[in-house]
Amino acid sequence: MKRLLDKIFKRKPAAPSRAVTLPLGDADSLAPASRGSGFYHLISGSSLDAGRRRDNNEDALLCINVALGAEQAAQPLGLYAIADGMGGHRNGELASEAAVRAWGSALLGKLYKLLFGPNPQPAEESLRELMEAAVGEAHRAVTKSAPGGGCTLTAALVVGNQMVVAHLGDSRAYAVHRDGRMQQLTRDHTLVQRLQEMGQLSAEEAASHPQKSVLYRALGQGGAAQPEIFISSLPNPGSLLLCSDGLWGVVSDDEIQRIVNSTDSPHLACQKLVQAANHAGGPDNISVILVRATA
Repeated sequence: MKRLLDKIFKRKPAAPSRAVTLPLGDADSLAPASRGSGFYHLISGSSLDAGRRRDNNEDALLCINVALGAEQAAQPLGLYAIADGMGGHRNGELASEAAVRAWGSALLGKLYKLLFGPNPQPAEESLRELMEAAVGEAHRAVTKSAPGGGCTLTAALVVGNQMVVAHLGDSRAYAVHRDGRMQQLTRDHTLVQRLQEMGQLSAEEAASHPQKSVLYRALGQGGAAQPEIFISSLPNPGSLLLCSDGLWGVVSDDEIQRIVNSTDSPHLACQKLVQAANHAGGPDNISVILVRATA
């Protein structure tokens, strides 16, 4: 099993990927999935809420933990995704549900043959390629199931102590470290974020801009999906947090990391984060996933 997982992580794509890949620093370089100190497994929690000002919930999420192998030889595997139906577009609710279902189904179908079968075969695709293909399936599912609709997608595949993250839109992935640092791992695909990067808007101007929620990348909006994909180590000690803008748009980073690091149960932490967003007015749907590695 270890040799197979090593092949999956180490194999380079046969051809350049269409995905836009964020540059990796030294700390983010690939390592075998089994590298780490001692046996551990993944624990996660999730919470989904319509908020206080919406009648329907256009967010959807997927949260799956699996252990591969037995006892000390087991490898943790997790699939986590959040999709936020685009406001102002019809079928936003259908779009987000179609996205997470198609993404999860595409990855599980490939991973089952590679990792769960009685005679595992060498990977024909790298995990980066598998992630890109799964996002493509999600994009096609949204286009078919919710014509005229669209959604964000922030998704993570965790194998061993490595994670592959794909992202389109303005849902976010964070690394929440035990020392109080909270690192945003994804970049918002919004008009105002792009204007900030070009030096045409300040952070203060962007926060109150009337078009701050306008996306230039999303699923279901024509053409090919263009996710940003990167590979890194799972925060340990710490947590991986996925969330929609219903959380990060109204709750400060300091408050988010305080709740995450002061709450032992990931599920309870997610519930507290939703409560904090609703206490701040709950203007949008709220979806949260929290993942930790534990001995």
